[in-house]
Amino acid sequence: MQLSAVDSQLYKADLEELIRFGCILDRRPQSLGGRTVAMELAKSWLRVRTRDGRVEPLMANGVQNAFELRRGQRNIVLKARQLGLTTWVAARFFLRTITQPGTLTLQVAHTQEAAEAIFRIVHRFLARLPAALRNGPLATSHASVRQLVFPVLDSQYLVVSAADRNAGRGLTAQNLHCSELARWPGDPGETLAGLRAALAPDGELVLESTPDGVGGCFHDEWQRAAETGVVRHFFPWWMEARYRASAVDAATLTEDEQKLVTREGLDLEQIGFRRQVRANFRGLARQEYAEDAESCFRASGECVFELESIEARLAELPAPVATRRNGEMTIWLPPVAGKRYVVAVDPAGGGSEGDYSAAQVVELETGLQCAEYAGHTTGLELARLVTELAGEYNQAELVVERNNHGSGVLALVTIVCCYQRIYAQGEKPGWLTDTVSRPAALSRLGAALVERPECFLSARLLAECRSFVRLPNGGTGARAGTHDDCVLAMAIALAVRDELLTMRGGRLT
Repeated sequence: MQLSAVDSQLYKADLEELIRFGCILDRRPQSLGGRTVAMELAKSWLRVRTRDGRVEPLMANGVQNAFELRRGQRNIVLKARQLGLTTWVAARFFLRTITQPGTLTLQVAHTQEAAEAIFRIVHRFLARLPAALRNGPLATSHASVRQLVFPVLDSQYLVVSAADRNAGRGLTAQNLHCSELARWPGDPGETLAGLRAALAPDGELVLESTPDGVGGCFHDEWQRAAETGVVRHFFPWWMEARYRASAVDAATLTEDEQKLVTREGLDLEQIGFRRQVRANFRGLARQEYAEDAESCFRASGECVFELESIEARLAELPAPVATRRNGEMTIWLPPVAGKRYVVAVDPAGGGSEGDYSAAQVVELETGLQCAEYAGHTTGLELARLVTELAGEYNQAELVVERNNHGSGVLALVTIVCCYQRIYAQGEKPGWLTDTVSRPAALSRLGAALVERPECFLSARLLAECRSFVRLPNGGTGARAGTHDDCVLAMAIALAVRDELLTMRGGRLT
């Protein structure tokens, strides 16, 4: 590109102005009335499409202002739906990308469709910039549905889907935005770990999502935010000014509604909107339109078990008396002479990744959980481990699930380890998990969690219970990125305990 002397001077001036802005984006000059330079640039340079189809300057709303006031280097955002936070983070990171040389921004959405929607917002930012910038120092060498490259600044903006397991691999990002983390497919924890490895030490991180049940990657990140130094932001639905409807009659306010009016200062039009939401969304209302940072998790996610009982028990768990195998084995109640026990085993494949092999030790008479194992082992190692455990607990009844890998473990327990007290169904040793026995065993576990929560001593087991959900295919199992091995081992243990106590269907060999 040939530039005239005048154009060259203007080009240089524009570039220098961009870089100068990049050094002061987070400053709050007195002349801006408390707004940051970035907020003023967003208003002056960036355009968004409103819900009624108009294109307008991006002026920070209440949620976006609140985020800017408390934003840190590492952030996690729990929010109600459609508050404009994703657009704001895209704008903030876009401004950093076009004003700070050598910047890579990586924005990760939960689906490809969501990634493309985000990038349409970013493309609009670029297309509506002043022509002198867009055709000068911000001219792109590559512009696609997922990437913008600014060669003069050596910067780029990249939007990808979390379904891409290689997202971020080989890159060093200065800005990382993980959108709707609670709904990422596959193993979100593993994907997030890879993306974090790509973030520069002084880079900026934003994790954000609406809730999707207790347990899982996003819930865990939210719970651990204080210990990991991440700033937590919670934005309830009423922070969005558009969320209003016809005013309700004050005389009809329920006790719950009156508390919101008093505690949060809601007016009768907001209560009218709340009633509409509850009528239209029913059980999903507290998830999609969050009101507090606890109930929105508990109300969402279709958990199979009673969450209130689980949460109450988690708050009062005793410490174990011993741990073994680097924490894989936990003991709460050592064996007592004269007592009988059940050891139930849910075997896995034995690799260093994927599901764990799990074992639960339950006292036969009371149903008390005494010990638990969860780890990655080979079949022979697991067979030896559980036979030693069963022997330690007074030659306990050893129950091995015989599905899949379990048949091999069961053979090793019998032939190599020569253990005698093996539970059998009819003439077949081991427990068969099928379409009848599985839901029955899980129902029994669910009832025990409510009726006898004091019998459960493992935080790991209860955490798995929290994230054991109804799946889209109609079945039940662990939420993506979580495990259910301890749950299934305990369900088998309690089912067999009941059989042995009542002498219905089970026998010992």
